[in-house]
Formats: sequence, C-alpha cells, structure tokens
Amino acid sequence: MTGAVLPVLLAAGGALLTGLGWAGGRWQARRGERASGPSLGTPVERATFHTLHTASLAAPPLRAGLTEDAARKAAKRLRSLLGTEALCLTDRRAVLAWDGPGADHHQRRAMARVALMLDSGRSQSVRTGCTRPDCPLKWAVVAPLTGEDGVLGALVAYGSRESAVLVRAATEVARWVSVQLELSELDRSRTRLMEAEIKALRAQISPHFIFNSLAAIASFVRTDPERARDLLLEFADFTRYSFRRHGEFTTLAEELRSVEQYLALAGARFGDRLKVTLQVAPEVLPVALPFLCLQPLVENAVKHGLEGSAGECLITIAARDAGAEAVITVEDNGVGMDPAVLRRILAGERGGSSSGIGLTNVDERIRQVYGDAYGPVIETGVGAGMKVTLRIPKYRAGVHSSRPGEQHRRH
Repeated sequence: MTGAVLPVLLAAGGALLTGLGWAGGRWQARRGERASGPSLGTPVERATFHTLHTASLAAPPLRAGLTEDAARKAAKRLRSLLGTEALCLTDRRAVLAWDGPGADHHQRRAMARVALMLDSGRSQSVRTGCTRPDCPLKWAVVAPLTGEDGVLGALVAYGSRESAVLVRAATEVARWVSVQLELSELDRSRTRLMEAEIKALRAQISPHFIFNSLAAIASFVRTDPERARDLLLEFADFTRYSFRRHGEFTTLAEELRSVEQYLALAGARFGDRLKVTLQVAPEVLPVALPFLCLQPLVENAVKHGLEGSAGECLITIAARDAGAEAVITVEDNGVGMDPAVLRRILAGERGGSSSGIGLTNVDERIRQVYGDAYGPVIETGVGAGMKVTLRIPKYRAGVHSSRPGEQHRRH
C-alpha cells in the first residue's frame, strides 16, 4: 500500500505547489514585488521561484507530523509563503504555533473559528471582529489540515482585508501541508513496519544457538581460557548489535563485523568442519543497507551446510563494487532446496522453519526499501547448495546508517 500511495501523494504535492507558485507569482507580481540581485526572469517567474524555495524550507519540519515543534518551525515559512500579516497552525484542540502580531488577543479566539470549520471541513473566510485600531488582523481564512483520520487541525491566515486570492492561496497551502502530514504518517507506518519485521527477525535468533554458543565457550574455560574470553566478548558484541534499539540501517562494515562474530561462535561449536572465505572490496564497506540483512543469510548457509551432515561446510561471502551498486553474495555447499519449495516460502505459503523466516524477512525488507527490482536472487537445487545475491544501491534517499562510520571497539 505504501508503495502505491506515496507516488500519488508526491504527484499531488507537486501539482499543488506548481499551482500555488503560479497563483502566488501572479499575486506578488500585482503587489509590485521586485527581487534583488541578478535577474531570475519575469516578476511571475521570480515569485514562483521564491514560492517553491520557501515551500522546500517548510517541508522538513512538517514531515515530523502535526506537533508543536514542527508547527513552530513551519509557521514562519508558511506565513512568508502566503505573505499574510499573521498565521497560526492548530490541531483540533489548541493553537500549536503563531507567527506575526496579534497573538495576545487573537490567539484566544482562534480555536472558536477553527471549531466552526471542523464541522464543515471546508475553508472559511470570516471577520475577526477586532476593534483595535492598531491591529491589522481584520479578516481570517481558516483552512482545514487533513489526514487519513479526517480533519487534523487548521491553518489560519490573517489579513487586513477580505481577499479571494488569499482564500484560494491559503486553501492550497493547507492542502500542501496536508500532503506533508500524510507523508509523515506513511514514514511512521513504514518505520513501524520495519521495526516489527526486525523484531520478528530477532525472535528467530534461536535459543539453541545461544545455548550452544555458551556451552562451546564453557568447554574452553579450563582448556583454553584465553579463547573462552575472546569468544565471550564476541558473544557479547554479537548480541549487543543484534538487539540494539536504534536505526533501521547500518553499514556493510558493521553488518560484516556481526557476521564475523556469528561465525566465530559457530566455529567454536563445529570446529574445522566450518570453512569460510571472505572477499570484500574496501570501497563498499561504507555502503548503507538494512539492519540485519546479512546475518540471517549466513546463518541459513551454516544450517544448510552443517546441521544434519558430517561433512565440511564451505561458505563464501563476497562483496564487490559494481558502479552505482554493491553486489553481495552468500554461497554454501549445503543440502540446497527445491526451487518450488523456496518460491512457496518466499510467497508466505510455508512457514515454521527459522531459515524460511530469515529468507522471507530479508526478501521483504530489501524490496520494501529499494523496490522489487532489487529483490534477492537465489540460486539453489536439491543437493546443490545455495547462492543468494543482493544488489544494494550505494546511494538512496532516506537510506543512511544511524551511526555513520562508528565501529564496535573492544577495551
């Protein structure tokens, strides 16, 4: 749903701003505004540029939702966008932010006018009834701010006289603000979905793996205390990283470090039966990617290669630079899987196994972040091992590590 709605909202927001820029340009040109500095074209073109630039500055705060802090940061920009004497933003209960004069005596009456608008859901132009001769706020345009749950609040623009242009412009600005608020809700929904999927993935980390790791560590306490200490530190770092509470994304370097810790613990259990080859191009280490998207693939490779088998497991992990992308592969020589069964697992038709949960989780999150074109490519067959290939764009808007460049360190 998110993927379908987002382009519509962005297109609607662009159309609103284009129309608003033209209307604002005509309005400001008629008021005789002149831009200083080098010429940017006709008065209408200069005013349109100013409108779009101001709107771009107002958008980021609004993407946090309709809060006091966001309203305070956006109100000044929105007032400049409309060129009004004063402007306020409200939710359904109170004024969140006021920019301009008149707050001392108009703010108290603003919510009464908003309450009337909430009943109809349509923009209204009303007299303020202000009798102060020094107050320029004689008319107010009350425009609704809407979201998925209906009217969320209002944008109230104050002027010195009744103006049909101001009514239209305020209504368009309110619609644009509503688009930003809906985008913020989509962002929060996406974040909640990502967090839920990461929680599901964390739940997959098998208690048996934890017990087996601790048992392996305990087996070295008397025979090789130094190795037991190192393994215990690896275990602590691995669990700390896997259960961290911040960030949807990490760097490839951090993800590989977690994989290294996982393999150290698995190696303590399986010994020389586990053979791992790592081939990583240094230039792709800073690439940002979804948190915990490699470890499930490596864990799946270990399970397919070792559990239920007495032979050696050969795992190759590679990451190479491919221009605008980093290409990551995880390959094993294990038991493999029937491709038809794999398709049913990825389609959600078969569940229960932790390896299926891990593969499905990674597949869904990669597609959610980068699009279906970047879904994992999985090559497998019964008795033929498995190779999983991920293509990760080096640069994608909104995708960045929450702790850029930070590496785990031991003391």
